[in-house]
Amino acid sequence: MQGHTEHANVTSSSNTTGFVISLMLTLISFGMVASGQFSTPLTLSVIVTMAVLQVIAQMHFFLHLDTSSGQRWNLMSLIYTLTIIVFLVVGTLWIMYNTGIRMMPMMH
Repeated sequence: MQGHTEHANVTSSSNTTGFVISLMLTLISFGMVASGQFSTPLTLSVIVTMAVLQVIAQMHFFLHLDTSSGQRWNLMSLIYTLTIIVFLVVGTLWIMYNTGIRMMPMMH
């Protein structure tokens, strides 16, 4: 019974840490937009950076994905899924761009 309680405390503290980190990253992004004192490119780059950091934090603290041997197949599945998504998005954008160029009437 002791081991079960220790595991629950580790998970609880991990979830609390993940929540606090996610909350801070969200507040940083929200604060930049709400203040309106920063340029649009800077604000956009900070928001994208905070979003990527938040995804990484949530995968680590809530999904418990790491490089340990027990999580190796889950990590490989995630990498494979992200690769397929990137191929689909880039391929779709490429096809739509080329279709748009080929379908535009010629300007004389």
